[in-house]
Amino acid sequence: MTERISKSQRFKMMNPIIQFFKFIYLSIKIMIVVAGGHGGTREVK
Repeated sequence: MTERISKSQRFKMMNPIIQFFKFIYLSIKIMIVVAGGHGGTREVK
């Protein structure tokens, strides 16, 4: 029983962390593309 609980807790703790890193990775990728494409941090209106 203890192994099952620990495994489930690990999965629950790891899942949000993975989602968080995915979000950061995608946001950084988008920022690099936008900065490289427009040559700055200006927003196109």
